[in-house]
Amino acid sequence: MRRAKIKRAGKSGPGANNGAKNGGENPALAGTDFMLSIVEAHHTRRNENVIKMDSGLKAKKELEKIEEQITRLQSLEGQNAETLRQVQQLHERVNDLRREISSQLNAWERTELARHPQRPYTLDYIERVFTDWSEIRGDRAFRDDPAIVCGMARFHGAEVIVVGQQKARDAKQRVYRNFGMPHPEGYRKALRVMKIAEKFKRPIFTFVDTDGAYPGLHAEERGQGEAIARNLREMARLEVPIVATVIGVGGSGGALAIAVADRVLMLENSVYSVISPEGCASIMWRDASKKDLAAEAMKITAEDLSELGCIDGIIPEPAGGAHTDHAQAAALLDAALQQHLAAVRQLPVGDLLEARYKKFRNMAQFFQVEA
Repeated sequence: MRRAKIKRAGKSGPGANNGAKNGGENPALAGTDFMLSIVEAHHTRRNENVIKMDSGLKAKKELEKIEEQITRLQSLEGQNAETLRQVQQLHERVNDLRREISSQLNAWERTELARHPQRPYTLDYIERVFTDWSEIRGDRAFRDDPAIVCGMARFHGAEVIVVGQQKARDAKQRVYRNFGMPHPEGYRKALRVMKIAEKFKRPIFTFVDTDGAYPGLHAEERGQGEAIARNLREMARLEVPIVATVIGVGGSGGALAIAVADRVLMLENSVYSVISPEGCASIMWRDASKKDLAAEAMKITAEDLSELGCIDGIIPEPAGGAHTDHAQAAALLDAALQQHLAAVRQLPVGDLLEARYKKFRNMAQFFQVEA
């Protein structure tokens, strides 16, 4: 995107300065415009006619504050048409800058965006994409694990099963959800519900958003590794369509345990990896501060994994990330789920299982060609 595409309120049309001529410019509006101009100037620089971002995430945080000010200006009563037009132009400039920043994010910056606390979680998407949600609890062996939510729902009138890892935003809920890290009973609950889907011939949607399975002593005592391995085996041969979506952080086997699917999708700013960048940097260089270098080398972004053939599609996000507009993020996810479910539902069961098996067996195959 070139600099000219970032619109400025004072140069958008012949009537742009009417507010100043007719009694003076709104001080709050002028102040917001000035702050936005500083962000545009400070966080972009020309290099062979291409704008590059010096610090994408810092700019995003500053843009969020400016957006809040613009929203407050827009809600004030008694504003004339010229002021409202200038406020709309500020919105457009913010959105243009957000898109420019998003196009320049590196792997580590996308990792931080995937971890954003205001990013929509599984239940946020269930609320907006599905209807008639009815949660199923417990693994019928030990207890219910709130880190994984499962249940029946309708997707555009069709009966489906939904399974997803659930994080939280406040301290109490984070403890309750165990920070989105499932225990073995969570994976056993997920498998129990997926078996119900198979029995009643209902498609399965899974939503991946975990830093990994819980590594605590009690989880290991109750068979964490066995629970994950069993899910991998059983999901590979479930006789119903499965569509998995990484909506935030897809960490290691804890993510893969609900992601053996006919279609694996990723949101634009999500990440999917065998270990966290910090953990990789600690192992490789004994220095967790090299996490940005590790993130780049690990190829954990949606674009990287699509090129490697590990996923089947990338779902776009609203300008600035899914956390900026939950409703729009859900609408984009909804459209992608409809498309991919329609494709896999057409396959006979035998072809579906064969394609799913080959899909995962063909991953990570590399060939060295002799010169």
